[in-house]
Amino acid sequence: MKISSKKTKQAKVKRLKRITRHNRIRSKIFGSAKRPRMSFFRSNLNNYVQIINDEKGITLISASDKELKTKKINKTERAGKLGELIAKKAKDKKVVKVVFDRGGYRYTGRVKAFADATRVAGLKF
Repeated sequence: MKISSKKTKQAKVKRLKRITRHNRIRSKIFGSAKRPRMSFFRSNLNNYVQIINDEKGITLISASDKELKTKKINKTERAGKLGELIAKKAKDKKVVKVVFDRGGYRYTGRVKAFADATRVAGLKF
């Protein structure tokens, strides 16, 4: 079965546009020791988040919804649970304020659910 070349071109264009948006956002956002950058990435199956100190170039905290071990709920609800998990981990490391890097994704769906749950759990951005 041959995959349509039109669909693969569309997928490449879509991915390239997201990367371009992400680069534009990253040129303005920078994480420091006082306010590290919280980077969100979503794949087709899972969501991933890292809290990064860009001054030193190190990842302080990371989490994914693989850690939640809840396959019965949908991806948006898992993103909300991931927001609660990362906020809990951040509080344990005494990180209260972060800069949110949505990774070039639109602020709807999984990204919005993650951000709202993180704010409710106590992280400020």
